[in-house]
Amino acid sequence: MISRRSLITTIAAAPLAAALPRAAYAAYPDKPIRLIVPFAAGGNADFVARLCAERMKDTLGQPIVVEYRTGAGGSLGADMAAHSAPDGYTLFTGSNGPLTVNPFVQAKLSYDPLKDFVAIGLANLAPHCLVVNDAVPAKNLQELIALSKVKSVNVGTSGAGSASHMTLARFNAATNANITHVPYRGGGALIPDLLSGNITGAMTELSTALAHVGGGKVRVLGVAWSKRSPQMPDVPTMIEQGVADFTAASYVGILAPAATPAEIVKTLEAALIKALNQKDLQQKMLASGAELVPDGLMTSAGFTAYIKKEYELTREAAKIAGLTPS
Repeated sequence: MISRRSLITTIAAAPLAAALPRAAYAAYPDKPIRLIVPFAAGGNADFVARLCAERMKDTLGQPIVVEYRTGAGGSLGADMAAHSAPDGYTLFTGSNGPLTVNPFVQAKLSYDPLKDFVAIGLANLAPHCLVVNDAVPAKNLQELIALSKVKSVNVGTSGAGSASHMTLARFNAATNANITHVPYRGGGALIPDLLSGNITGAMTELSTALAHVGGGKVRVLGVAWSKRSPQMPDVPTMIEQGVADFTAASYVGILAPAATPAEIVKTLEAALIKALNQKDLQQKMLASGAELVPDGLMTSAGFTAYIKKEYELTREAAKIAGLTPS
């Protein structure tokens, strides 16, 4: 039998016990944080990770060290991050591939993107666009769609099962176009064939297209976004050209292992939001061809909802493209 005095002591101590973890979180972070990038240096994920790490450390008071863990289309880095200690000291630079594409093209993933991570916030959106060689007679999307029904139209992407492949599959389905997909080993690999006219065009990030537009060899027919890009204000969106509600982008955000305490998630979320609202960072994002992330998607809840939506869109696109995990 527990004594009355022991019971009173236990009840009195309960609030203190509950407060201990919260007090411990108040010290976070007290050592460097690592940010895993699952792709090689020099790509968009690396660009975003370094920008955010540099600005977030000023708020958090600790360095954020970018660490590359490449392979399997981002799955190796995702697996490492997902199974790291959920203490706020390992973060993950997540994007289309490891979060919402690989589950539908890679068999036996060792992580679940919807269950093994908690979102911190979305940091970057790079809209997709359809770009063609300048010798192609089509001057807009409707003309290209019509052309695809009478002659061969070959459009390259960064690879089978890539985010841009999923966008092309959705575009074909939405417009009844008869465009043939040509997969390459990365977005940069298709550029020589696009410039030479060996392929009709490419579905790629606007940031990739920007580097080659203006030389008289390629032109962008349409941007898969809700509004025109400030970098190319004369190019209409796909929606403006009759492809209803059609948006698509490569995205990059920051996540942590799923069991990371809510207090730590909130601390990281606040640091990311502060970083993304800095004017010079925004200018660098825009100059790269990206769109600024809406306020609601910078948050943990907003990015979580965005991932779930992208997951379902990719599931449907994979069906359209006839892709199965292998």
